[in-house]
Amino acid sequence: MQNFVFENRTKILFGRGMERQVGEEARRFATKILLHHSGGHVVRSGLLDKVKDSLKAAGVQWVELGGVQPNPRLSLVYEGIRLCRNEKVGLILAVGGGSVIDSAKAIAAGVPYAGDVWDFYDGKGSPAEALPVATVLTIPAAGSEASPSSVITDERGPWKRGLTAECLRPVFSILNPELTFSLPPYQTACGIVDMLAHIMERYFTREDHVELTDRLCEATMKTIVRNAPVVIHDPTNYHARAEIMWAGTIAHNDLLGTGRIGDWATHMIEHEISALYDIAHGAGLAIVFPAWMEYNLLVDVRRFARFAEEVFGVDGLFYDPEQTARQGILRLKEFYRSIGLAPSLREADIPTDKIPEMARRAVIMGPIGAYRRLDASDVEAILRLAAR
Repeated sequence: MQNFVFENRTKILFGRGMERQVGEEARRFATKILLHHSGGHVVRSGLLDKVKDSLKAAGVQWVELGGVQPNPRLSLVYEGIRLCRNEKVGLILAVGGGSVIDSAKAIAAGVPYAGDVWDFYDGKGSPAEALPVATVLTIPAAGSEASPSSVITDERGPWKRGLTAECLRPVFSILNPELTFSLPPYQTACGIVDMLAHIMERYFTREDHVELTDRLCEATMKTIVRNAPVVIHDPTNYHARAEIMWAGTIAHNDLLGTGRIGDWATHMIEHEISALYDIAHGAGLAIVFPAWMEYNLLVDVRRFARFAEEVFGVDGLFYDPEQTARQGILRLKEFYRSIGLAPSLREADIPTDKIPEMARRAVIMGPIGAYRRLDASDVEAILRLAAR
């Protein structure tokens, strides 16, 4: 087990009706805030009006910036930075899913910074300070509601890049499973794949003697796999939605990665798919992760076999762990299909002519991954597997 420091400042308010407390919580940090959202569903559902009523009752003023898209755009981040500076806001409240929260974090990092906020995403530095960010979560997926991470797309590339800095971790997040009842099945499925991938990136480690976090990872993954079909087919099942929502937060609040070294190559490869083809992040991960597993299977076949046994209930073959592991990959693909997502480029109707370009872009800042270091030829081989 590696040495580690675990710190998570995010206050979680979980359960029915918790969004009514947003005004009182926000007032602890500022009397004027930026209210950031995507528009659309949060407006139609009445959630945004509930948030505004709570803010008004608490004496909190706000300025509003909607328009966040999936794979959030840098151009809107720039607009948000200008607005926050001009209006002198003291907190950014993100109402929505991971894209809205990631956009809010980018704005928060950019407001006190004299340079271009893209510098941070381009690996030219890390923010030392940021405006506080808070969230009302509507889409369990990215785990951004309790993580220090943000992913933004620069349309000029297009480039999709991530940033991690402790100052970006939200100060509070409100999670009401009822707010997820009306999510379309596709969005629900993409979120499920994303949170599962966050755990898998940490689970597939070369670090020994991490029994506790191994078991925590396996329990969380099993909970997701068990409840996923329930929320797809019975979307107003509060208890199943609650399990999925809390699992999505635990998956990426850094607890499951304590004492171990995660990989994250799959995320970096997927970023190139969604940057070029603008597909949902979870849909891209469903394509890449089984291929990454197949490519790396023999590095530590017993860990892949354990994944198959513990998460998908594959009967282990002591004399043939490779067969057990391969069966686990097949079960993972079947799981993705069962919730409506395609586990290959071919099934997702994504062309393969840009595979070499995606491979080069994925490693433009150097080899990726910790489980096994990957160069452009490795990434291209993984994408070729994902194309089948």
